Amino acid sequence: MSRPSIPKGTRDFSPEEMSKRNYIFNTIRSVFQLYGFRQIETPALETLQTLLGKYGEEGDKLLFKVLNSGDFLQKIDEYELLTRDSLHLSTKLCEKGLRYDLTVPFARYVVMHRDELQLPFRRYQIQPVWRADRPQKGRYREFYQCDADVVGSNSLLNEVELMQIIDTVFSRFGIRVLIKINNRKILSGLADFIGAPDKLVDITVAIDKLDKIGIDNVNEELAEKGLSKEQIAKLQPVILLSGSNEEKFNVICNTLKDSEIGLTGVEELRKILCLLETYGTKNEVQLDLTLARGLNYYTGAIFEVKALDVEIGSITGGGRYDNLTGIFGLPGLSGVGISFGADRIFDVLNTLDLYPKDTTAGAHLLFLNFGEEELKCALSLAAVARQNGIATEVYPENVKLKKQMTYANNRNIHFVAIIGENELSQGKVMLKDMHSGEQSLIPQEELIQMVKNSI
Repeated sequence: MSRPSIPKGTRDFSPEEMSKRNYIFNTIRSVFQLYGFRQIETPALETLQTLLGKYGEEGDKLLFKVLNSGDFLQKIDEYELLTRDSLHLSTKLCEKGLRYDLTVPFARYVVMHRDELQLPFRRYQIQPVWRADRPQKGRYREFYQCDADVVGSNSLLNEVELMQIIDTVFSRFGIRVLIKINNRKILSGLADFIGAPDKLVDITVAIDKLDKIGIDNVNEELAEKGLSKEQIAKLQPVILLSGSNEEKFNVICNTLKDSEIGLTGVEELRKILCLLETYGTKNEVQLDLTLARGLNYYTGAIFEVKALDVEIGSITGGGRYDNLTGIFGLPGLSGVGISFGADRIFDVLNTLDLYPKDTTAGAHLLFLNFGEEELKCALSLAAVARQNGIATEVYPENVKLKKQMTYANNRNIHFVAIIGENELSQGKVMLKDMHSGEQSLIPQEELIQMVKNSI
């Protein structure tokens, strides 16, 4: 009989791995809360009406669609099946899909609950999302996002605070990162500059792949999308632009001098970077004019974060979206948000071995089992230890001492409490420090305080 398996692009997590993942979630959560964000959750399943058309053509292809319950072929006739038109069939067979990200469900949430919300509304959300992508290192079909968004405010201070959150989170993790920033208005200005305003989406999708496929393949994709050689040539100086943020600003201002929307984007970025310089960041913030963030709903500032010491894709991204709630019937409500890729951060922390030493620790104290009478005393003391916030286990069976000590060692338990016949008669406990190897015979009433002092 073959072993069971799980779908490609998904993973099981051991207790040790879950301890590490919870360290990530708790760190990010604590920073979100530090900036006044409050938590919500939305369902894993959304209607396809909610999801389709929000992520661009490529994003729509990566949606996991869910077959209708019951007889899902009931509304399909034989002729339709024979046509093998998968796009047409999916609209009849599937009314729901797994969420692709947390931003679109959040926009739907805001519209549905708009009468209950105090604007500006600051929310965070830590939940899994699903994408029918090709699995590879750092890219999974099921993964967690940790999002923070502000809706109902046009202030660029929101962008600044989100950048500060990014800087704070990665500083706490000890991960050196490069924070990239751009503005979709600048990209719109570039599309105007080369005479292809109708090709904005094609341009952004192509240049967003520069790091992955290189300049030649980007240019080839632009040509396939209908851009002329002259238009592609006019993009090259901007795509390949290097230098300091100020030098880049000077070049792009001159390039977009006749584009109102492009200059608006430049001015927005100047204000954001000026405020960030005032407050200071531990990680570099770099203007990257090739950053496009392929998702169609972004309209203003866009962000992306790359780890400097590990070869892996983006580990955080986000941006401003002015029109997202409009497609759900609530126009004019601006929003801006970021999303941490918890699974990629998990891989980076593993690669760099940056987890705190006690991250995977389980119980701090283990009582060994030496028989019925000794066990009664151990259970009583274990209850007191737990009341005092000490993670405590009691070994369930009266087996050989070696087996119980091996268990404690393999579980990386700090202290072992031994209450045998002699210790019980004296009202004492033999406490062994498994890290140092030292052990001491102490009164039972001193046990809790001695262990607490070590935490």
